[in-house]
Amino acid sequence: MWRKFLVSVVSCTILATAEASVPDSFTQKNIRYQTYFGECPSKSSGLLSLIVMKEFEKKKSLKDVKEKILSEKLDEKYFLSTYRVNYNPVINTLRIQLECPEPLAKVQVYKANGDEHYSAILGDNARMYEPQYENLMKAEKRLAHNLPLLAISTEQLESEAPAEIAQFIKLMKPNLRHQVSEIIVSKTNELTIIFSFSGKTTSVFLGAELWEEKLAKLTKIVSYVNESKRYPSSINLLNAKKVVVKFSDKI
Repeated sequence: MWRKFLVSVVSCTILATAEASVPDSFTQKNIRYQTYFGECPSKSSGLLSLIVMKEFEKKKSLKDVKEKILSEKLDEKYFLSTYRVNYNPVINTLRIQLECPEPLAKVQVYKANGDEHYSAILGDNARMYEPQYENLMKAEKRLAHNLPLLAISTEQLESEAPAEIAQFIKLMKPNLRHQVSEIIVSKTNELTIIFSFSGKTTSVFLGAELWEEKLAKLTKIVSYVNESKRYPSSINLLNAKKVVVKFSDKI
């Protein structure tokens, strides 16, 4: 549901308390502001809105606002998936509409030699965002569960793998998704998922194709596992027509 805020220059101090880096001065020019943050973190979106407002007040130029966002990559810096800035001169109102992605996984990107390259957050739009995005979402209780860890190579990151992984995660039902602790994509695009069931881990091998078809079978298996409390050490779904479930010999 959209969260709507009518923001005037007089009330900007409310947003300013969210972060010390908010501009100290704000020039009032009798402009009315409307901001829509969607599911974005209020803290980061409030600060971005102030930046946009301040830029617009200089010349009332939407072109200048757009150039500032693009040149300074403010959409990336403030975790946006989409944004719109519109001005209605008849009612002298600037409307700022922001949307942010749903965070799907914590990403560790590895180089060819196995060294970690950098970390990021995978959004449901398959784009990568700075790691602090997760912290902001949790702080505002917009993210109530821990994100799984996605391990992927730099080569795979430049392929279609991020989009395919994002789509695969979105297809998972919430109760299944929240039990995933790690997702691994090999250089040959083979997918391995590690689940955590009551502190016990289960490795699921899905191969490099037919992930959606295999997910339907995996969902049924996990449902049975949770009901029976019998936790396998591995589930092999490399062959979409054959499921191999292996239990540990250890008691």
